Amino acid sequence: MAKALIFDFDGVVADSEVLANTVLAEIVTELGVPTTVEDSYRAYLGKRFSEILAEIERTVGRKLPLSFGDQYQARTLDRFRRSLLPIAGVRKFISRFDHVPRCIASSSSPDRLALCLDVMNMTSLFHGRVFSASNVERGKPYPDIFLHASASIGIPPNACIVIEDSPSGVTAARAAGCTVVGLLAAGHIREDHGAYLKKAGAHYLALDYLETERIVAQLLD
Repeated sequence: MAKALIFDFDGVVADSEVLANTVLAEIVTELGVPTTVEDSYRAYLGKRFSEILAEIERTVGRKLPLSFGDQYQARTLDRFRRSLLPIAGVRKFISRFDHVPRCIASSSSPDRLALCLDVMNMTSLFHGRVFSASNVERGKPYPDIFLHASASIGIPPNACIVIEDSPSGVTAARAAGCTVVGLLAAGHIREDHGAYLKKAGAHYLALDYLETERIVAQLLD
C-alpha cells in the first residue's frame, strides 16, 4: 500500500516550464542561435541548472562568462515573480490528501524552489520537505533525488507515489522503485507528451488533478 506522495515541482506544482523555457529561448537567441520555446523544451526540460548551462555552451559553441549563471537565474526569477501560477487543482489535491506525508523532489535549485513557493503562497504546504537534485550526486534520469527524498521522509520508495511530468523524471522515479503518475496538466504539455511518459515507464497518466486524485485514492486504499 502506498503511504506517501512525492511531487516533482516544475509542471507538477508550479506551471513554470512555459515561463522558464521562454526565458531560455530568448537568451539562446540573443547569444546568436535562434531558438523557439519548443526547441527549449527539447533541449532543457527536466535538467539541472548545471546541465542546462553545459547544454547552452554546446549549442552556442563557446564558453559562457562566469556571470552568465547569475544573470540567467535573475532573469528567470523575475519572470516568475511577475507571472508564476500553480498548476490548476494542485491546492485542492493537497488538501484532499493532507493526511498523507508529502514532499517535493525537484531538479530546480533550492533558492528557485523557495522563491516559487513563496510567490504562490505555498511554502507552508511543504515546510521542511523540499528536496533539490543539486544536493545529490546525479540528477534525473538517475534515481538519486527520489531515493534521497524517500529516505528523508522515512518512507521506502516502494511505498511512495511520485507525480511527474517529464520523461527523465519518470525514468528516475521508476529506477528508485516508486509508483509513478504522469501528469499532463501544465501549460507546456503537448499532444504526444503522454506517449513519452508512458515510454519512460509511467504506471498511470492523468490529464489533470481530478484524475490524479482518483488514481491516488485507489493506490492509498
